[in-house]
Amino acid sequence: MSNSVVSPEKKKALEDRMKALGIDEKDIVEKFVRAQGKGGQKVNKASTCVYLKHSPSGIEVKCQESRSQTTNRFFARRILANKVEKILLGEKSHSAKKIANLQRQKKKSSKRAKEKALNAAQMQSNESSLKSDGAIEGQQGTKSR
Repeated sequence: MSNSVVSPEKKKALEDRMKALGIDEKDIVEKFVRAQGKGGQKVNKASTCVYLKHSPSGIEVKCQESRSQTTNRFFARRILANKVEKILLGEKSHSAKKIANLQRQKKKSSKRAKEKALNAAQMQSNESSLKSDGAIEGQQGTKSR
């Protein structure tokens, strides 16, 4: 059993994606830096944080999502691929589509909430007008006795 959390299939898929985007390993400057924050003695002693710089585009990525250096290398490369894809494809990139979809969903839910509040206000005004009409009729009824 391997020590890496990342499966070989995921590694292969990332390599293929990087090739499709034109990212070569020789264009990436990779450094390992001491991580900060949670993780205790393991993080303080080992250089698990991964720093990548893609020379042609100038994009820099720093990743310390886990305490494992190999896992962080994978995550950093995936982040780098996302950033390059966003620059190359713009609105057609996966992350841009995801953001646009979220914005549409928020707009829908906001619209529904406004309609619900408007309907509630109308219902309340209708009820209060009915109550006031009923109170007037009730007062007239007592006077006629």
